[in-house]
Amino acid sequence: MINKYFNDAIIGNRTVTASFSKTGELLRLYSPTVDYKQFIERFNVGVKINDSAMIYLHNDINNAYNQEYSQNTNVLETEILNTYFNLRVLQVDFVPIKDNVLIKQYTFSNESNIDFDLNFLVYSQIMTNLNNDTCGYWKNDALIQYNHDYAVCTFAKEEPNAVQINGVQSNIMEGVIGGKDYIGMSADSAISYNFKIPARKKASIALYVYINDNNAKCLLNELDNEIERFRKLDIKKELEDTKKYWKKFVKEHDKMGINKLDIDDRIKQVYNRSILLFPLVTNPITGGISAGIEVDENKTKCGRYSYCWPRDAVFITRALDAVGMGEDAEKFYSKFCKITQSKNGMWEQRFYTDGKLAPAWGYQIDETASVIFGAYEHYKVCKDKAFLKSNLKMLENGTIYLEKYIEDLLNKTGKFRLSYDLWEEFEGVSLYSISAVFGAFNAMLAIYKDVIGMFENNRLKVEAINKQIKKLEVLILDVKEFCLREFYDDSKKSYVRNTVDKRIDISLLGTVTPFGMFTSKEKNIQNTIERINMTIRTYTGGYIRYEGDFYMGGYNPWPIANLWMACYNLEAGENKKALENFSFVTGSASEYGLLGEQVNNDAMKPAWVIGLTWSHAMYIIVLAQLKKLGLI
Repeated sequence: MINKYFNDAIIGNRTVTASFSKTGELLRLYSPTVDYKQFIERFNVGVKINDSAMIYLHNDINNAYNQEYSQNTNVLETEILNTYFNLRVLQVDFVPIKDNVLIKQYTFSNESNIDFDLNFLVYSQIMTNLNNDTCGYWKNDALIQYNHDYAVCTFAKEEPNAVQINGVQSNIMEGVIGGKDYIGMSADSAISYNFKIPARKKASIALYVYINDNNAKCLLNELDNEIERFRKLDIKKELEDTKKYWKKFVKEHDKMGINKLDIDDRIKQVYNRSILLFPLVTNPITGGISAGIEVDENKTKCGRYSYCWPRDAVFITRALDAVGMGEDAEKFYSKFCKITQSKNGMWEQRFYTDGKLAPAWGYQIDETASVIFGAYEHYKVCKDKAFLKSNLKMLENGTIYLEKYIEDLLNKTGKFRLSYDLWEEFEGVSLYSISAVFGAFNAMLAIYKDVIGMFENNRLKVEAINKQIKKLEVLILDVKEFCLREFYDDSKKSYVRNTVDKRIDISLLGTVTPFGMFTSKEKNIQNTIERINMTIRTYTGGYIRYEGDFYMGGYNPWPIANLWMACYNLEAGENKKALENFSFVTGSASEYGLLGEQVNNDAMKPAWVIGLTWSHAMYIIVLAQLKKLGLI
């Protein structure tokens, strides 16, 4: 897999997801879920004009680019101007809502005074491996790249003038393809279309990129019918319908009324892009939520991103509730969490969004604690006791696991493996993790008090609940006492993230918000905030995660860190500071309103993982609080 670190734009429906570069290059194509499978190694398009070699549309020295989303939609428009030939190309990429096919519409405008003989070339290299060897197949005027499980089909309504199955890389740059093979053992092939474009005239073509499930539709027989069905689509109508759908989606999910306010347009842009991103990263069947579109399949810089961490998803469900996507939030708890919970009650580190266990390297106790905490947060919004009752057994099993963990910790029996911290770097006992358990215990107490009346005819269940309530009330006090005793460093006059490296960490805020173990009025917390501001706040006003954080080059602020500080400042009544924290994140969004995992301090632009779902969720959470307090 080629390293393609930045997904500048993301489009799709709830089955097909695609990402693009700033110059319009298709980088990744996922189906049937946002995290599995990804099909594209390379997808390059170019033109040969008259006697020229191939001009690669997405990387040529003579090309100028302008890209934007069609307003409040998941439709991407990329304008490419080749200044040498005066050829203007408008590329419009979208996925229809009801048809799972990527449509790439190209309009070529000859703005010169000479006629063009234009050859439009498409080079497609599909993922392949020993267990799923990909081959090329030319059939029904379509390039079909297939293996055992699926076929990626590239075609148009127009008849192509040439196709090449084997050896494409040796001659594609000459702008001429061809060959005798209609089928061959190659993962990369090419197809081309020819146009005569007189001076000052236009020509257009729409490419379809369709992923066929070979287990559902046979590529030898049924696939032809599917290709013909797509060719009959009215592209203009499909495009307009797609735009209307997303505009309506944004309008219906503007539950906070942000778009009606007289505020900074950049806030509205990030807000609307968040609303448009959430359905693209959410599995519509299980409710699993991807942390983001993958950026590093080769794991050259990280352990990969396109998975569902229960902890991240819990923050995201709070944002889903805020924008009226409560059904998706509920599905996460009622479906995804049920199918991913281990028999012992815990949740592992991360999963595919379909609920299968993803590659991992340990466990994090806060993953389990967060699910229990988050379920009650969702209940406070939906106010549906049936939700609590239907998930009670799951939440009880998770709570029992946490109780055993805490008892093991307090009694120092050493039966549990060491847990990774929030950032998955330190193995041991971390303040954030223990405060998450505190939050889970408090949430479970509240859940029991809300549901106990539903079991009035079940004496044994009521007795069991009361017994658990008493146990939790004791453990809550024990947990808080443990944290007060173990994690406050007198020499630093601050809480520290653990007792080994004793670093200052933005996650110390978790003790106040969201888990409420301490309050902003406590002197020890105020000292900690002062230490955080002295230690991990950058000259731009952004916050890094912790002292000595060198991930991805080091000292890059994280939007979630700034938004976390905004949550704390709102809790503490420091509204002006909260607005400054929020403004930093708004100002560091991409030109399309997408937030990254990190921010380049100098450029004030996303530095890594553009479109991080957790960042967008925290933005919505803070924005909702600002709106509620009348601060925007």
